Amino acid sequence: MTDLRHPAESELIYDWNRATHAAQPRFPPVELDDESLRDGLQSPSVRTPSIEKKLEILHLMDALGVDVADVGLPGAGPHVVRDVSRIIEEIATTGMRLRPTCAARTVASDILPIVEISQKYGVSIEVHAFIGSSPIRQYAEDWSIDKILRLTEEAVSLCVREGLPMMYVTEDTTRSHPDDLRALFTAAIRAGASRVCVCDTVGHATPDGVRALVSWTRALVDEIAPNVKVDWHGHQDRGLGVINSLTALEAGAHRVHGTGLGIGERVGNTPMDQLLVNLQLLGWIDRDLTALTRYCKTISEATGVPLTDNYPIVGKDAFRTGTGVHAAAIIKARHKGDDWLADRVYSGVPAAMVGRRQKIEVGPMSGESNVVYWLSEHGIESGPGLVSAIFQAAKRSDRVLTDDEILAICRDKAPTKTLAVS
Repeated sequence: MTDLRHPAESELIYDWNRATHAAQPRFPPVELDDESLRDGLQSPSVRTPSIEKKLEILHLMDALGVDVADVGLPGAGPHVVRDVSRIIEEIATTGMRLRPTCAARTVASDILPIVEISQKYGVSIEVHAFIGSSPIRQYAEDWSIDKILRLTEEAVSLCVREGLPMMYVTEDTTRSHPDDLRALFTAAIRAGASRVCVCDTVGHATPDGVRALVSWTRALVDEIAPNVKVDWHGHQDRGLGVINSLTALEAGAHRVHGTGLGIGERVGNTPMDQLLVNLQLLGWIDRDLTALTRYCKTISEATGVPLTDNYPIVGKDAFRTGTGVHAAAIIKARHKGDDWLADRVYSGVPAAMVGRRQKIEVGPMSGESNVVYWLSEHGIESGPGLVSAIFQAAKRSDRVLTDDEILAICRDKAPTKTLAVS
């Protein structure tokens, strides 16, 4: 419910993000592809999750409103076939809204296991068949453009014959020649591909490059078959994953890909969690993101990838401050009885949007108001002697005081009372 006790949002926050586009329009719906369970597991640092954890992560993706999830590459062997089969069974029996996809090289031996799983469980699986397209990849592999075209046409035709939707993926699209891309996309679409995917496989692209390439691809696709959709798949090598994905959507992409915590090959893929929050704040999606922290923590625990304290949105410090000036503003907002205001006065992301709350700590940069607020939050009477003792301890410290340290001071000043963290 909207809190009407404060002035209108437009009166309190001048949004330069919307200065040139008054409403940040995004008319086609944004589609999301979560690659955590396939592309994300290519990271050299991850531990492959158990099937139980994969299913838990899958349900969290569904709760967040993710449209499709890549659940594996069955052509990699029986162990992948086993897990993919169990995941497809889960989707079929639990009534998930989320739809499955599987990765494949543009060869029949990768595509046929997907066909078999689809037929066994009666679930349509979108095939994501990929092949390298850049000159540098062609040179390294000793591939001719004619060979790539032949493999493309054979792979797409096989999917079409078997009745499976197919997305044609050109690896390293962002370093590929337009003449080659025109030939490859045209061949794939004429053979029956329902989507084409523009890939920044090595994280090469800048936003300007994304805008140019996605716009060019949309124009080409619209010329050949306007019903075919365009995907964007980005990596983080230059730290541009999120902004490149947003730029791709602005330029006309229908669906963008990401992984939880940005896990993936080398330094990873576009972080799905950060992408979701930015899309929500732009008004391009309207999803319930309260499961986002659990989604990220579950992926962290399942893969062994640490969730650092300063990780955006879901890290321990995302909505936590020990600075006096910052805390004072939050406290004043709460004294107005206005949680909406308290959640935004020193935060560009509202904590409540992802099921969290602003937290005020006591440390060397704190003011006495931090101490009074901490005591109030823990149900402890804030007498002047106690406030002074905690404040002085904080000033002597080189870090934020722990709850146990503050409680120890409280017990020392009020030994007859039983104190505990509420």
